[in-house]
Amino acid sequence: MKHRRNNLISRPFWPLVLAPLTGCAAGGAPSYTVVGSYFPAWMFCTVIGIFIAIGARAAFVSLGLANVLPYQLFVCTAIGLTGAMLVWLLWFGQ
Repeated sequence: MKHRRNNLISRPFWPLVLAPLTGCAAGGAPSYTVVGSYFPAWMFCTVIGIFIAIGARAAFVSLGLANVLPYQLFVCTAIGLTGAMLVWLLWFGQ
């Protein structure tokens, strides 16, 4: 009687396990040299998103919306995140 080995993951599930690895590029992540050091591009997009969020907060205060807008931290964070992702998409999108 043959003893069948019970694998941790059966064969039909291997593509699902390995699918996240298909997004890895051979060329690496986009990066820029700043003062002799390499910085990933997502850092620049994050900084731009932070400035967009600060600008949104300043606009809300100057327009008087800060008094009536609930959850201002979450709204400004969402605006900054959306801005950072749009910058990434326009700058590095294909």
